[in-house]
Amino acid sequence: MSDHLLIEPVGKYVSKWGEGPRFWNNALFYVDIEGHAIIRLCPDSHKEDIWDVGERIGAVAPTHDGGLVCAGDSGIFSFRLQSGEKKVLADPESDKRPENRFNDGLCDPSGRFWAGTISTTKQVGNASLYMFDREGQLHKKIPRVTNSNGICWSADASLMYYIDTPTKKVMAYPFENETGNLGVPKVVIDTQSADVEGSPDGMAIDVDGNLWIAMCHGGAVIQVETQTGNVVKKISFPCVETTACTFGGAHYDRLFVTTGLHKTLSEPDAGKVFVVDGLSTHGFPVVPYKGNI
Repeated sequence: MSDHLLIEPVGKYVSKWGEGPRFWNNALFYVDIEGHAIIRLCPDSHKEDIWDVGERIGAVAPTHDGGLVCAGDSGIFSFRLQSGEKKVLADPESDKRPENRFNDGLCDPSGRFWAGTISTTKQVGNASLYMFDREGQLHKKIPRVTNSNGICWSADASLMYYIDTPTKKVMAYPFENETGNLGVPKVVIDTQSADVEGSPDGMAIDVDGNLWIAMCHGGAVIQVETQTGNVVKKISFPCVETTACTFGGAHYDRLFVTTGLHKTLSEPDAGKVFVVDGLSTHGFPVVPYKGNI
């Protein structure tokens, strides 16, 4: 039976480049990378709170004590919503690769924060994926990437799914939840071979083990079966730069999708968050960072 979907923008804020949505405490947290902002959107009231963090910010995750852990130009840093206090926790590439910045990130099932970098000059293999553990130590986990992007884990924490956007592929890494160690990866889907328009960006996973992948420059989110690599659903949006998605709402059955502004196209709702209702599946609550920062 097919879904009867309702797709509409929510909130008034227009991001230059929205990214990294995470649903936490009945609100959607996301970032505007080029707008240097963290946004908290309450979907029911449409109330928005905006924090200027003074730098490009690629990812945000809640912490167990009510703060945020973020990744951006200055590396990985903590942020306090009440005071606006920032504290840099790790900055591994500022000396050797100043053209890089941190991009997408998420906490794994054990509460460690994973975030990767992007080469803003598109130097192939010049970026990496890192794990910031609960003891506050940083570990390089996947070197030689170009644009570290979507990341999520299977329900049983045995697999980590990961996207290096220019490859057009989604990879599945065997994952050891106790240590964060990775095994030899396999390709879940090559979106180029699957003839899907755009490039894979941010993603989420549902309770059935399917991946939901925002296709940047493609104006769509696709649903992919991880067992077969087949695209089983495509949801189109009225703007081409669909950047990331996450499940939220009281039952985690609403799909929130961030977007960005195209350089030349004039699209009335570009840069807004969209919400998709009527899906026949749902996702999982976000895991907070469980270290002390």
